[in-house]
Amino acid sequence: MLLKLIVFILLIAMLASLFTGFWFLVKDKGNERKRVLYALFIRISLATALVGTIAYGIGTGQLGSQAPWDRELHPERIIDE
Repeated sequence: MLLKLIVFILLIAMLASLFTGFWFLVKDKGNERKRVLYALFIRISLATALVGTIAYGIGTGQLGSQAPWDRELHPERIIDE
């Protein structure tokens, strides 16, 4: 449950960084500040952390797929809750 919460928080933070970067892009027309680049760097860092967290969760078995097409292809991977 904690891993799912971390993934959710990283996703929300990434979306916030996306909209912040858009706001800086619109607001700072012709300005010398590099706030858009900093927002991009933060978003790339958050995306890397998100992918790493998901890979860790799948690798340890804490995260899995419950999609209907996955049940048909891999019946041995069905998670019973």
